[in-house]
Amino acid sequence: MLRSLIFRSMDAQTAHERILSLLGRVDQRDWVQHAAQALYRRMASFESTCVGGVTLDFPLILAAGFVKGQGFATEDEALFAVERDENIIPGWHTMPNIVGAVEFGSFTRYPRLGNAGQVIWRDAATRSTQNRVGLKNPGARAASLFLSKHPPKKPFGINLAVSPQVTDPDQEEAELVESFRLFLDAGVLPDWFTLNLSCPNTEDDPRGYQTEEKARRLCRALLGHLGSTPLWVKVSPCLSPEQYGKLMEAFAGEGVRAVIATNTLPQPTPDDAQVTGGVGGGRLHAAALEATQHLMTARREQGYPVDVIGCGGVIDAKSHQDFKDLGVQAVQYWSALVYQGLWAYAVILRK
Repeated sequence: MLRSLIFRSMDAQTAHERILSLLGRVDQRDWVQHAAQALYRRMASFESTCVGGVTLDFPLILAAGFVKGQGFATEDEALFAVERDENIIPGWHTMPNIVGAVEFGSFTRYPRLGNAGQVIWRDAATRSTQNRVGLKNPGARAASLFLSKHPPKKPFGINLAVSPQVTDPDQEEAELVESFRLFLDAGVLPDWFTLNLSCPNTEDDPRGYQTEEKARRLCRALLGHLGSTPLWVKVSPCLSPEQYGKLMEAFAGEGVRAVIATNTLPQPTPDDAQVTGGVGGGRLHAAALEATQHLMTARREQGYPVDVIGCGGVIDAKSHQDFKDLGVQAVQYWSALVYQGLWAYAVILRK
């Protein structure tokens, strides 16, 4: 009933912004958090799952992109907001209490305002979403300081990405390593870190950048600072089987614990055929399954000790089962929040 009302009364972007505004307010309401935790304990009666070196209450994780924080023009503005004790990452408290495991981010080294105008759409006929938010986030320094003051409920992950348009290999590596160090030095110790190798809604090329050489270089640099914290990597759909095989070889060789398949699917946005946005949900599902199959084949044939986490169109029990049939132990979801509500994980797992 709520979904029908929301879909009729507001577009996807307005609904998304209002939900985040609501989360920002209730993050500080103790009675809401107690109620959410009680309901979570009641609903999450499922078997625990170990994947990528992390133990989860159940095999579903809220994907990066939902709890990622506000955008800022400068780092000084973001830090000033943290000093004023503003909630710069709406949902940091409420979402883990509602859904369990959450991947925060993506965070870039420096803040980003993201893209202007209409940046979020939904396609109810295919149960899909599309966005070109453009990595809107408060930056790694402000995010790490905020989360050090407001530690999320475990288990949770931190997703980090290279700033768009940064193509110099040394700068890529330096920014990522500095971002990781900022979280660790602030005492923010997630259960895993994710390196986001692809960001299709920033209009960077998500295919050509995901090379074996780049994957090895960045993973090696990050793992040199992480200690025992597992590193996961998120890749794009629609790469060639050979490229997925090379990436799995790189991940296994460098010690990556899991690969997430996949990020969103780059397609023209509904209002401008010349602009690209990332599609999630139903229209991503087939491409994500194909990518997952290639990665699982490489894992099986070569004996790579790298888990594969499905991501793309996990809306209900059937779409979840599609990934399980490929041997996947856990999945991430996002669009299911739009089409199944905040307790989508219970709908998916209870069939």
